[in-house]
Amino acid sequence: MNESLLLFSAITTLLYAIGTVGYLIYVIRSESTIHRIAFWFLLAGFVSHTIGLLLLVGNIKQMPVTTLPQTFSLFAWAIVGSYLAFQLKFNIRVLGTFVSPLAVIFMLLSSASPSQLIPSSQLFKSFWLTLHVATMFIGNAIFALAFCAGIMYLIQERQIKTKSFGLLYRRLPSLEVLDSLNYVCLTFGFPLITIGLISGFVYAGAVWRSYWHWDPKEILSVVTWLIYAVLLHERLAVGWRGRRAAIMAIIGFSAILVTFVGASIMLKSHHSFRFG
Repeated sequence: MNESLLLFSAITTLLYAIGTVGYLIYVIRSESTIHRIAFWFLLAGFVSHTIGLLLLVGNIKQMPVTTLPQTFSLFAWAIVGSYLAFQLKFNIRVLGTFVSPLAVIFMLLSSASPSQLIPSSQLFKSFWLTLHVATMFIGNAIFALAFCAGIMYLIQERQIKTKSFGLLYRRLPSLEVLDSLNYVCLTFGFPLITIGLISGFVYAGAVWRSYWHWDPKEILSVVTWLIYAVLLHERLAVGWRGRRAAIMAIIGFSAILVTFVGASIMLKSHHSFRFG
């Protein structure tokens, strides 16, 4: 079974990498055929990734988040899945050029990270844990799209201000489209991470008899939630748009990475893979 999992992981990484190369070529050539090929390679990688994760779940009999490689892999899967769904809805082709490298990076991190096998436990089969993991990973993956949209916005805005109407200017969507994408990601992602936090607290209460432990990841997760809460409030109440919203989306995803990596690797935490 381990050999099959490694094979699917390698195939997935290769397909994502080929898709990434295709998207980079698309930026240069801007031909619909090239985009179609890149998209189908990314989709094939997602299908391979899904099969690999299903095999993993069947093997370990619990959520695939008990080791660092599993969490990196699951996050890559969530990012690609979110992108494919948004692409079918909004058809912003160049977005794949910014999103697909993230998937490759997390797959490479998954392959390079040390893995310590965690025995199957009823603690990992709770409904609340499943809801917590699903909503947090999908919500954070959607915020990864907002992060990419924010970077694209700042690049496009700078090109307009400096009148540098080069290759990227002709490929990137308008500032209005990118700002709208940022807002849509926020309206989908924020409720998901809110449900994720609440279900995580409920799970903690059931397992440790306390909803709050001043755990580093709990604190960082709430800080991240507050960043997006402020962004959503300012957009709805004050009318924040454009550059401010793009910068906040970038800051928010940076906080997600700090929470994800910091609490999982560097800090002593219930969520840490170093300290157990």
